[in-house]
Amino acid sequence: MTSLIEQAARRLEQLRQAGVVLPEDSSQMPSDMLAGSKKPEDAAAPELARGEAHSTASSSSRQENLSSQASSRRVDLDLDALAAQGFVMPNAGRSQLADQYRVIKRPLIKNAMGKGAATLNHANLIMVTSALAGEGKSFTSLNLALSIAAELDNTVMLVDADVARPSMLRMLGLPQGPGLLDVLEQKFDMADVMLRTNVDKLTLLPSGTPHQRATELLASDAMSNLLEDMAKRYPDRIIIFDSPPLLLTTESRVLASHMGQIVVVIRAESTSQTAVQQALATIESCPLKMLLLNQASDNAQGSYGSGYGYGYGYGYGYGGSRDASKG
Repeated sequence: MTSLIEQAARRLEQLRQAGVVLPEDSSQMPSDMLAGSKKPEDAAAPELARGEAHSTASSSSRQENLSSQASSRRVDLDLDALAAQGFVMPNAGRSQLADQYRVIKRPLIKNAMGKGAATLNHANLIMVTSALAGEGKSFTSLNLALSIAAELDNTVMLVDADVARPSMLRMLGLPQGPGLLDVLEQKFDMADVMLRTNVDKLTLLPSGTPHQRATELLASDAMSNLLEDMAKRYPDRIIIFDSPPLLLTTESRVLASHMGQIVVVIRAESTSQTAVQQALATIESCPLKMLLLNQASDNAQGSYGSGYGYGYGYGYGYGGSRDASKG
Protein backbone atom coordinates (compact mmCIF):
# COMPACT_ATOMS: atom_id res chain seq x y z
CA MET A 1 0.00 0.00 0.00
CA THR A 2 1.25 3.48 -0.87
CA SER A 3 2.49 5.38 2.15
CA LEU A 4 0.98 8.67 3.22
CA ILE A 5 4.27 10.40 2.40
CA GLU A 6 4.16 9.14 -1.21
CA GLN A 7 0.51 10.21 -1.51
CA ALA A 8 1.37 13.67 -0.21
CA ALA A 9 4.29 13.98 -2.65
CA ARG A 10 2.04 13.11 -5.59
CA ARG A 11 -0.56 15.56 -4.36
CA LEU A 12 1.99 18.38 -4.15
CA GLU A 13 3.09 17.72 -7.72
CA GLN A 14 -0.54 17.82 -8.94
CA LEU A 15 -1.03 21.16 -7.24
CA ARG A 16 2.14 22.59 -8.79
CA GLN A 17 1.04 21.47 -12.27
CA ALA A 18 -2.31 23.17 -11.70
CA GLY A 19 -0.54 26.48 -11.08
CA VAL A 20 -1.15 26.63 -7.32
CA VAL A 21 1.56 28.62 -5.50
CA LEU A 22 2.82 26.45 -2.68
CA PRO A 23 4.89 27.45 0.36
CA GLU A 24 8.47 26.25 0.36
CA ASP A 25 7.79 24.31 3.53
CA SER A 26 5.10 21.76 2.70
CA SER A 27 4.33 21.41 6.37
CA GLN A 28 2.48 24.71 6.04
CA MET A 29 -0.01 23.08 3.64
CA PRO A 30 -3.38 22.12 5.13
CA SER A 31 -3.41 18.41 5.92
CA ASP A 32 -6.69 17.83 4.07
CA MET A 33 -5.17 19.32 0.89
CA LEU A 34 -2.15 17.02 1.10
CA ALA A 35 -4.42 14.08 1.71
CA GLY A 36 -6.30 14.82 -1.48
CA SER A 37 -9.66 15.91 -0.12
CA LYS A 38 -9.40 19.15 -2.12
CA LYS A 39 -9.01 19.41 -5.87
CA PRO A 40 -6.38 21.78 -7.37
CA GLU A 41 -9.07 24.10 -8.61
CA ASP A 42 -10.51 24.23 -5.09
CA ALA A 43 -7.13 25.36 -3.80
CA ALA A 44 -7.20 28.30 -6.19
CA ALA A 45 -10.62 29.43 -4.98
CA PRO A 46 -9.32 32.10 -2.56
CA GLU A 47 -7.59 33.86 -5.48
CA LEU A 48 -10.80 33.74 -7.47
CA ALA A 49 -12.74 35.08 -4.53
CA ARG A 50 -10.45 38.12 -4.43
CA GLY A 51 -11.65 39.17 -7.85
CA GLU A 52 -9.08 37.52 -10.12
CA ALA A 53 -11.80 35.85 -12.18
CA HIS A 54 -12.94 37.86 -15.21
CA SER A 55 -16.38 39.28 -14.46
CA THR A 56 -19.06 38.45 -17.03
CA ALA A 57 -22.76 38.98 -17.61
CA SER A 58 -23.83 35.34 -17.59
CA SER A 59 -23.18 32.21 -15.55
CA SER A 60 -21.81 30.36 -18.58
CA SER A 61 -19.07 32.92 -19.11
CA ARG A 62 -18.24 32.89 -15.40
CA GLN A 63 -17.87 29.11 -15.56
CA GLU A 64 -15.42 29.45 -18.44
CA ASN A 65 -13.30 31.89 -16.48
CA LEU A 66 -13.27 29.68 -13.40
CA SER A 67 -12.32 26.57 -15.36
CA SER A 68 -9.54 28.30 -17.31
CA GLN A 69 -8.18 30.27 -14.35
CA ALA A 70 -5.24 27.96 -13.77
CA SER A 71 -3.91 28.21 -17.34
CA SER A 72 -5.06 31.52 -18.87
CA ARG A 73 -3.02 34.64 -18.19
CA ARG A 74 -4.09 38.05 -16.99
CA VAL A 75 -2.58 41.15 -18.56
CA ASP A 76 -2.97 44.74 -17.46
CA LEU A 77 -3.57 47.26 -20.23
CA ASP A 78 -2.27 50.81 -19.84
CA LEU A 79 -5.67 52.48 -20.01
CA ASP A 80 -4.29 56.01 -19.76
CA ALA A 81 -1.97 55.41 -22.71
CA LEU A 82 -4.76 53.89 -24.76
CA ALA A 83 -7.06 56.81 -24.01
CA ALA A 84 -4.30 59.23 -25.07
CA GLN A 85 -4.07 57.39 -28.41
CA GLY A 86 -7.76 57.94 -29.08
CA PHE A 87 -9.24 54.66 -27.90
CA VAL A 88 -12.64 54.51 -26.19
CA MET A 89 -12.47 53.53 -22.53
CA PRO A 90 -15.58 51.65 -21.33
CA ASN A 91 -15.77 53.56 -18.04
CA ALA A 92 -14.88 56.99 -19.44
CA GLY A 93 -17.33 59.83 -19.79
CA ARG A 94 -19.22 60.68 -22.94
CA SER A 95 -17.32 61.91 -25.96
CA GLN A 96 -17.98 62.33 -29.66
CA LEU A 97 -15.93 59.24 -30.53
CA ALA A 98 -17.61 57.14 -27.83
CA ASP A 99 -21.03 58.17 -29.11
CA GLN A 100 -20.02 57.30 -32.66
CA TYR A 101 -19.04 53.79 -31.63
CA ARG A 102 -22.30 53.43 -29.73
CA VAL A 103 -24.12 54.05 -33.00
CA ILE A 104 -21.84 51.65 -34.86
CA LYS A 105 -22.08 48.79 -32.37
CA ARG A 106 -25.83 48.86 -31.78
CA PRO A 107 -26.98 47.03 -34.96
CA LEU A 108 -24.04 44.63 -34.68
CA ILE A 109 -25.07 43.63 -31.15
CA LYS A 110 -28.71 43.39 -32.18
CA ASN A 111 -27.84 41.02 -35.00
CA ALA A 112 -25.44 39.04 -32.81
CA MET A 113 -28.15 38.41 -30.24
CA GLY A 114 -30.63 37.23 -32.89
CA LYS A 115 -32.78 40.36 -32.70
CA GLY A 116 -32.02 41.68 -36.19
CA ALA A 117 -34.18 41.63 -39.28
CA ALA A 118 -32.69 38.36 -40.52
CA THR A 119 -31.45 35.20 -38.87
CA LEU A 120 -27.70 34.82 -39.38
CA ASN A 121 -25.45 31.84 -38.80
CA HIS A 122 -22.64 32.71 -36.40
CA ALA A 123 -24.09 36.19 -36.01
CA ASN A 124 -21.90 36.84 -32.97
CA LEU A 125 -18.74 36.35 -35.06
CA ILE A 126 -17.91 39.78 -36.50
CA MET A 127 -15.00 40.30 -38.88
CA VAL A 128 -13.49 43.77 -39.27
CA THR A 129 -11.49 44.17 -42.47
CA SER A 130 -10.61 46.63 -45.22
CA ALA A 131 -9.69 46.63 -48.89
CA LEU A 132 -6.08 47.75 -48.34
CA ALA A 133 -3.68 48.36 -45.48
CA GLY A 134 -3.70 51.60 -43.51
CA GLU A 135 -7.46 52.18 -43.53
CA GLY A 136 -7.93 51.85 -39.76
CA LYS A 137 -9.34 48.33 -39.38
CA SER A 138 -7.25 47.47 -36.31
CA PHE A 139 -8.06 50.81 -34.69
CA THR A 140 -11.74 50.12 -35.41
CA SER A 141 -11.56 46.52 -34.13
CA LEU A 142 -10.07 47.54 -30.80
CA ASN A 143 -12.40 50.49 -30.32
CA LEU A 144 -15.41 48.36 -31.20
CA ALA A 145 -14.35 45.70 -28.68
CA LEU A 146 -13.76 48.31 -25.97
CA SER A 147 -17.14 49.86 -26.64
CA ILE A 148 -18.93 46.50 -26.48
CA ALA A 149 -17.11 45.77 -23.20
CA ALA A 150 -19.15 48.61 -21.70
CA GLU A 151 -22.39 46.69 -22.35
CA LEU A 152 -24.26 45.31 -19.37
CA ASP A 153 -25.47 42.14 -21.07
CA ASN A 154 -22.54 41.10 -23.26
CA THR A 155 -18.92 40.07 -23.03
CA VAL A 156 -16.45 40.44 -25.89
CA MET A 157 -13.39 38.62 -27.18
CA LEU A 158 -11.00 40.39 -29.55
CA VAL A 159 -9.13 38.02 -31.88
CA ASP A 160 -6.06 39.17 -33.80
CA ALA A 161 -6.75 37.20 -36.99
CA ASP A 162 -4.34 39.29 -39.08
CA VAL A 163 -1.94 36.37 -39.03
CA ALA A 164 0.24 37.83 -41.80
CA ARG A 165 0.80 41.14 -40.00
CA PRO A 166 -0.44 40.95 -36.41
CA SER A 167 -0.63 44.29 -34.65
CA MET A 168 -3.07 43.97 -31.77
CA LEU A 169 -0.58 43.11 -29.04
CA ARG A 170 1.79 45.82 -30.26
CA MET A 171 -1.02 48.40 -30.15
CA LEU A 172 -1.78 47.34 -26.59
CA GLY A 173 1.86 47.39 -25.53
CA LEU A 174 1.95 43.65 -24.86
CA PRO A 175 4.67 41.12 -25.81
CA GLN A 176 4.04 38.61 -28.56
CA GLY A 177 2.99 35.13 -27.53
CA PRO A 178 1.12 31.99 -28.60
CA GLY A 179 -2.40 32.32 -29.94
CA LEU A 180 -4.85 31.27 -32.63
CA LEU A 181 -2.41 29.55 -35.00
CA ASP A 182 -0.87 27.59 -32.14
CA VAL A 183 -4.32 26.36 -31.11
CA LEU A 184 -5.02 25.23 -34.68
CA GLU A 185 -1.71 23.35 -34.69
CA GLN A 186 -2.79 21.73 -31.40
CA LYS A 187 0.28 23.08 -29.62
CA PHE A 188 -1.89 24.82 -27.01
CA ASP A 189 -5.44 24.68 -25.74
CA MET A 190 -7.61 27.77 -26.08
CA ALA A 191 -7.50 28.41 -22.33
CA ASP A 192 -3.69 28.48 -22.46
CA VAL A 193 -3.49 31.37 -24.94
CA MET A 194 -6.48 33.54 -24.01
CA LEU A 195 -5.54 36.73 -22.19
CA ARG A 196 -7.80 38.13 -19.49
CA THR A 197 -7.51 41.90 -19.14
CA ASN A 198 -8.17 44.58 -16.56
CA VAL A 199 -10.98 45.84 -18.81
CA ASP A 200 -14.08 44.19 -17.45
CA LYS A 201 -15.66 41.74 -19.94
CA LEU A 202 -12.80 41.94 -22.47
CA THR A 203 -10.54 39.00 -23.32
CA LEU A 204 -7.91 38.78 -26.06
CA LEU A 205 -6.80 36.00 -28.39
CA PRO A 206 -3.46 36.79 -30.08
CA SER A 207 -2.67 35.62 -33.60
CA GLY A 208 0.06 33.31 -32.40
CA THR A 209 3.30 32.06 -33.91
CA PRO A 210 3.66 33.01 -37.61
CA HIS A 211 3.15 30.05 -39.93
CA GLN A 212 3.92 29.61 -43.62
CA ARG A 213 0.68 27.69 -44.12
CA ALA A 214 -1.53 30.09 -42.20
CA THR A 215 -4.14 30.14 -44.97
CA GLU A 216 -4.43 26.37 -44.89
CA LEU A 217 -4.75 26.42 -41.11
CA LEU A 218 -7.59 28.95 -41.29
CA ALA A 219 -9.30 26.82 -43.95
CA SER A 220 -8.90 23.58 -41.99
CA ASP A 221 -11.56 21.53 -40.25
CA ALA A 222 -9.87 22.46 -36.98
CA MET A 223 -10.67 26.13 -37.64
CA SER A 224 -14.27 25.35 -38.58
CA ASN A 225 -14.74 23.33 -35.41
CA LEU A 226 -13.08 26.01 -33.29
CA LEU A 227 -15.29 28.78 -34.67
CA GLU A 228 -18.40 26.64 -34.28
CA ASP A 229 -17.54 26.12 -30.64
CA MET A 230 -16.67 29.80 -30.10
CA ALA A 231 -19.94 30.92 -31.69
CA LYS A 232 -22.23 28.64 -29.70
CA ARG A 233 -20.56 28.03 -26.34
CA TYR A 234 -21.38 31.39 -24.73
CA PRO A 235 -24.53 33.09 -26.04
CA ASP A 236 -23.69 36.42 -24.37
CA ARG A 237 -20.27 36.71 -26.00
CA ILE A 238 -19.50 38.73 -29.13
CA ILE A 239 -16.25 37.91 -30.91
CA ILE A 240 -14.45 40.55 -32.99
CA PHE A 241 -11.90 39.36 -35.56
CA ASP A 242 -9.30 41.87 -36.73
CA SER A 243 -8.76 40.46 -40.21
CA PRO A 244 -6.12 41.07 -42.91
CA PRO A 245 -7.06 43.38 -45.83
CA LEU A 246 -9.19 41.66 -48.45
CA LEU A 247 -7.08 42.58 -51.47
CA LEU A 248 -3.66 41.83 -49.99
CA THR A 249 -4.02 38.31 -48.56
CA THR A 250 -6.15 35.23 -48.99
CA GLU A 251 -6.53 34.58 -45.26
CA SER A 252 -9.26 37.19 -44.91
CA ARG A 253 -11.40 35.62 -47.63
CA VAL A 254 -11.15 32.22 -45.97
CA LEU A 255 -12.03 33.72 -42.60
CA ALA A 256 -14.98 35.63 -44.07
CA SER A 257 -16.70 32.39 -45.05
CA HIS A 258 -17.17 31.57 -41.34
CA MET A 259 -18.41 34.99 -40.20
CA GLY A 260 -21.95 36.10 -39.48
CA GLN A 261 -21.24 39.83 -39.94
CA ILE A 262 -18.49 41.70 -41.77
CA VAL A 263 -17.51 45.34 -41.28
CA VAL A 264 -15.44 46.79 -44.12
CA VAL A 265 -13.50 49.89 -43.04
CA ILE A 266 -12.97 52.49 -45.77
CA ARG A 267 -10.62 55.41 -45.31
CA ALA A 268 -12.38 58.57 -46.42
CA GLU A 269 -10.90 60.45 -49.38
CA SER A 270 -8.18 57.80 -49.74
CA THR A 271 -9.51 54.40 -50.80
CA SER A 272 -10.60 54.29 -54.43
CA GLN A 273 -14.05 53.19 -55.44
CA THR A 274 -12.49 50.46 -57.59
CA ALA A 275 -10.63 49.02 -54.58
CA VAL A 276 -13.82 48.95 -52.53
CA GLN A 277 -15.73 47.24 -55.34
CA GLN A 278 -13.02 44.62 -55.75
CA ALA A 279 -12.88 43.99 -52.01
CA LEU A 280 -16.64 43.53 -51.74
CA ALA A 281 -16.55 41.14 -54.70
CA THR A 282 -14.25 38.80 -52.74
CA ILE A 283 -16.88 38.41 -49.99
CA GLU A 284 -19.96 38.56 -52.20
CA SER A 285 -21.36 35.32 -50.77
CA CYS A 286 -21.29 36.62 -47.18
CA PRO A 287 -24.83 37.46 -46.05
CA LEU A 288 -24.26 40.72 -44.19
CA LYS A 289 -21.66 43.36 -45.05
CA MET A 290 -21.48 46.82 -43.56
CA LEU A 291 -19.33 49.73 -44.64
CA LEU A 292 -17.71 52.03 -42.10
CA LEU A 293 -16.31 55.31 -43.39
CA ASN A 294 -13.24 56.14 -41.31
CA GLN A 295 -11.46 59.48 -40.85
CA ALA A 296 -14.31 61.34 -42.52
CA SER A 297 -14.19 65.13 -42.42
CA ASP A 298 -16.75 67.01 -40.37
CA ASN A 299 -18.92 67.81 -43.38
CA ALA A 300 -19.18 64.09 -44.17
CA GLN A 301 -20.49 63.07 -40.77
CA GLY A 302 -23.88 61.48 -40.95
CA SER A 303 -23.53 60.61 -44.65
CA TYR A 304 -23.90 57.01 -45.70
CA GLY A 305 -21.08 55.55 -47.74
CA SER A 306 -20.17 59.04 -48.91
CA GLY A 307 -18.51 58.99 -52.33
CA TYR A 308 -19.00 55.28 -52.90
CA GLY A 309 -22.71 54.89 -53.63
CA TYR A 310 -23.21 51.39 -52.25
CA GLY A 311 -26.35 49.96 -50.75
CA TYR A 312 -24.52 47.56 -48.44
CA GLY A 313 -25.33 47.61 -44.76
CA TYR A 314 -25.26 50.88 -42.93
CA GLY A 315 -22.21 52.66 -44.37
CA TYR A 316 -21.55 54.78 -41.29
CA GLY A 317 -19.98 58.12 -42.05
CA TYR A 318 -18.30 58.62 -38.70
CA GLY A 319 -14.74 59.79 -38.35
CA GLY A 320 -12.18 58.20 -36.11
CA SER A 321 -8.99 59.43 -34.51
CA ARG A 322 -6.04 60.72 -36.43
CA ASP A 323 -4.28 57.52 -35.41
CA ALA A 324 -6.92 55.42 -37.13
CA SER A 325 -4.67 54.99 -40.15
CA LYS A 326 -2.56 52.56 -38.16
CA GLY A 327 -3.75 49.14 -39.22
